[in-house]
Amino acid sequence: MENIKLKITNDHKHFSEVNNRFTSEEKTKLAKAVKDFESLMTSMMLKSMSETTEGMFGDENLGGGVFDSIFQSEIASYMTKSRSLGIADIMYKKLTGEPLNPSPVSDSNIEKKISEPKPEPELSKPEKIKTKIDNVSPSVTPSSKSVSRLDKYEDYISQAAEQFGIDKNIIKSVILAESGANEKAVSVAKAKGLMQLIDSTARSVGVNNVWDPKQNIFGGTKYLSGLLRQYNGDLKLALAAYNAGPGNVDKYNGVPPFKETKSYITRVMGYLNHFNG
Repeated sequence: MENIKLKITNDHKHFSEVNNRFTSEEKTKLAKAVKDFESLMTSMMLKSMSETTEGMFGDENLGGGVFDSIFQSEIASYMTKSRSLGIADIMYKKLTGEPLNPSPVSDSNIEKKISEPKPEPELSKPEKIKTKIDNVSPSVTPSSKSVSRLDKYEDYISQAAEQFGIDKNIIKSVILAESGANEKAVSVAKAKGLMQLIDSTARSVGVNNVWDPKQNIFGGTKYLSGLLRQYNGDLKLALAAYNAGPGNVDKYNGVPPFKETKSYITRVMGYLNHFNG
């Protein structure tokens, strides 16, 4: 009888037909079934071997038969999971046309892996605060030394101004009025650094090191921008709150009648008029 020659034009066609026969859930169940079968076969082999040596626990041990069965079952299960004899692999491949995967992937997991992560949306920058500026205050020219110190922080000031939507000249004016651009300045009230932040304010705006010029400028600008928004862009009220605290501004329903606060506002506004030319 002559051998019948099969003409196969596509080597993978028959395997793909077999693969499509089972769903992912069915393959998972099938994988478990062939593994359980291999474990059973292994257990039978161990039992046959142990019978020739009077059991794994000896012939005279109490309950030896029960212990033998339990031990054989556990050993067989361990062997199948850790070092397979290959029986399960052969059976699974014959049935599905695929190699046995220790943990078949479900359709939902495949979709998750295939789908590309969506890019995170870019954080939008806050709109520049529309500030009400009183130009009545006379221009105040800062000293050349303080301006020279201030110039070292130009990049930080510009970055903070852009991030928090404040005119950079306002930040410069506050720095000059607060510390004369001296990063090591400390006030009687223990306010520190370029923008004279007290510890509680520094913590509230996320400043870990008040002596770091960048952190101090960003923290002070963040605090000032919050005050400007709170008082609808009214710079005088925001400066009054920066100096005397929002509680006093709210208490007096405007600029508090404190000589120091009024002098502070005049000085900041004077520097601002100088920078704005």
